[in-house]
Amino acid sequence: MPKTNDNVRYISNLTKDTYALVLAGGRGSRLFELTNWRAKPALYFGGKFRIIDFPLSNCVNSGIRNIGVLTQYKSHSLIRHLVRGWGHFKKELGESVEILPASQRFSEEWYQGTADAVYQNIDIIRDELPKYVMVLSGDHIYRQDYGHILAQHVESGAKMTVSTIAVPIEQARNAFGVISVDENNKIIEFAEKPSEPTPLAGSPGYCLASMGNYVFDTAFLFEQLERDSQTKGSERDFGKDIIPAIIDNHDVYAFEFSKSSKNDSYWRDVGTLDSYWEANMELVAPVPALNLYDKQWPVWTYQEQLPPAKFVMESADNRGDALNSVVSGGCIISGATLIESICFSNVRVSSGSKVEQTVILPEVTIGANCKIKKAIIDRGCHIPEGTTIGHNHDDDRARGFRVSENGVVLVTKMALDAL
Repeated sequence: MPKTNDNVRYISNLTKDTYALVLAGGRGSRLFELTNWRAKPALYFGGKFRIIDFPLSNCVNSGIRNIGVLTQYKSHSLIRHLVRGWGHFKKELGESVEILPASQRFSEEWYQGTADAVYQNIDIIRDELPKYVMVLSGDHIYRQDYGHILAQHVESGAKMTVSTIAVPIEQARNAFGVISVDENNKIIEFAEKPSEPTPLAGSPGYCLASMGNYVFDTAFLFEQLERDSQTKGSERDFGKDIIPAIIDNHDVYAFEFSKSSKNDSYWRDVGTLDSYWEANMELVAPVPALNLYDKQWPVWTYQEQLPPAKFVMESADNRGDALNSVVSGGCIISGATLIESICFSNVRVSSGSKVEQTVILPEVTIGANCKIKKAIIDRGCHIPEGTTIGHNHDDDRARGFRVSENGVVLVTKMALDAL
């Protein structure tokens, strides 16, 4: 790689020659009712954002300004957010965030897998004339400068490069693609969601997991997609089909995420109720693992203009307090107490209520004298006065609320309406 100040110009040229495709069509079935009416990338996160904002912000901050977002499952909420928050790019200036819905361009089927989603848009990619195509998962929370993986891809002579991260074996089991590499980081083995992941050399409790982010030489990508489209029995998936089919005969390398992370290797797969709750709860720490206040690496989003959050004291012993909490615009905490909780926009918490370790999505109203602990409250819920949630899980289940393996209670409008 070029040295000194030429590095910046070198990487900026690479990012300008790159077209990014964000895979945002996933349902996220392990999130249960949270994704009944929205795709997982459209799910709220961190008091203000959507999950999709993180890979898109990574692209923009890395200098990649030509982006396609592939949508499929219940995409209305996602598309509305993209139009409002990401529709300001100017194509005539060489930048765009385009929505690429499943439209049966090359098949009578909808997207059959991650590789098929890209293949069905191959003509759109070809029109952009990129040297490199970056395929990104749209449902993880992290910050990454993609310029570094592009630089390694070019310098190594790889046809494909996979962004990887070391994760505990227990976390990876049946959940992530697991990679083995040689001394030069060339991938020599790939297993999609194995029950017994191969340990990482020198770290027996960890394995090397794929982040679902890939860089391809464009011509090579097209060749492999065409080949896979003609392969009988293929599931049309990068992890299950493309990578295993090419690692023996082509140069496919792993890239270490820690070399380009903007936040000490912070990466979260928020694909379960417990992991989603935990990642949000990390943000209430005095010094959170994910720094959302870094002006050098902003996370862009859309949020309507709202009045400031308001904390109302009704009496000396009935104050509106928020302790170690995140509270967004439009919220009113009236004579209630929040402890280690996250309030998205336009939340109302009424007098005498105590809410602890809870993620409260937008437009929620919590009535007076409620006691809520370790819960996720979905958008638009109205919690009746005097309701207790999260203090007795048998009672929670009896009322139709879902309780996760680690004791997080999911409250939805449907469950409340059935009471």
